[in-house]
Amino acid sequence: MTDTESAPVGASSAEGTYVRKGFGLKAQVQDTLAADYTGHLVDLLRSREYTLVAGDTTVRLAKEFGFCYGVERAVDYAYQTRRKFPDRRIFLAGEIIHNPHVNAKLREMGVIFLAASGKGFDYSTVEPTDVVILPAFGVTIQDFQTLRELGCVVVDTTCGSVLNVWKRVEVYARDGFTSLIHGKYYHEETRATASQVEKYPGGQYLVVRDMSEADLVMDYIEAKAGKATPRPAITREAFLERFAKSASDHFDPDLHLERIGVANQTTMLARESLAIGAAVGEAMVRAHGEAHRSEHFRTFDTICSATQDRQDAVVELLAEPLDLMVVVGGYNSSNTISLAALCAEQVRTFHIADPDEIDVENNRVRFRLIGAHHAEDEVAPWIPVGRALRVGITAGASTPNNKIGDAVARIFAIRGIDPASIT
Repeated sequence: MTDTESAPVGASSAEGTYVRKGFGLKAQVQDTLAADYTGHLVDLLRSREYTLVAGDTTVRLAKEFGFCYGVERAVDYAYQTRRKFPDRRIFLAGEIIHNPHVNAKLREMGVIFLAASGKGFDYSTVEPTDVVILPAFGVTIQDFQTLRELGCVVVDTTCGSVLNVWKRVEVYARDGFTSLIHGKYYHEETRATASQVEKYPGGQYLVVRDMSEADLVMDYIEAKAGKATPRPAITREAFLERFAKSASDHFDPDLHLERIGVANQTTMLARESLAIGAAVGEAMVRAHGEAHRSEHFRTFDTICSATQDRQDAVVELLAEPLDLMVVVGGYNSSNTISLAALCAEQVRTFHIADPDEIDVENNRVRFRLIGAHHAEDEVAPWIPVGRALRVGITAGASTPNNKIGDAVARIFAIRGIDPASIT
């Protein structure tokens, strides 16, 4: 793979072309991107201090929302790739980002989506003359190796924030620390991050979904050291069974919890990632003492700034009186799920994947239940009528502005207000 831009993590030279900085075609695709994703009502909200008022209906938009830089870059590069190679087959490893509208647009452009296969993607149909786009989440070391061997053109849109986590995990593995990753073991980003430990012989990782799974790890560490635990400690066999899908192949809790480095999927709830890191560090102290922690434990906040900004903006908005919150974004979007969870703690919250989930005529909404992995529900009526209403709205980092604007328009329409009249 001839690297004309910058080397991907773990890449080496071979036949093929590796592109990380686009093709210099941003100006040529800008109008198309604007037509596909710009939202008039969102622009209007921005110009009016993130507030639209019509009659007795007020809509408040969180000050940080929607596409982040990494997502904009990934989508831009995908459009540039299609422009650069109009006659070649273009494949995408999974989804470019977790937004159904954006991925549908790429399919309309003829991009072929590759399915997951084991720990990577199925490249069996890809030929050396083809182009493969890597998503914003990144791909595993095994994926990079397969693509090097194929010798095709690779367009890498991996987010810089993700690359920073990879570097952290790589250092952990180099120094003999097990990477304890707060994330979802099945998420593309976490799979790619975890694979970085394989650069060093004996590198290990363990993924914990939340504080309850971190508790199991902490109890095991303390019990093995002969300390009392607040709950009955899990056995080695039960531990291995519980984390069978979220640990490295040769992980052994008796061996690989002695030295721990904490990292996280960049889109998790920031306060939980920080709490897990702090709690595990304290468990190391209880088990072995402060001196042990200083030499055998490391932690860093690797939540991306865009994720943090959107969570902070939601917290700020929730300080106001609101009747309900609407969160727009893909149901498989981790950062959107985190935003919805934050909102649901304080106000009635509806997480919708797309404005099409809002039925204006029947005042009905289909939405994802907060905290449920795949459960959805419908409510009618969901927007109160006949009284003053304040609605808050935000969107995940992979949600385009036009979809946010469409949701706002439908909310006003349910209240009997023509969105076109809002100027």
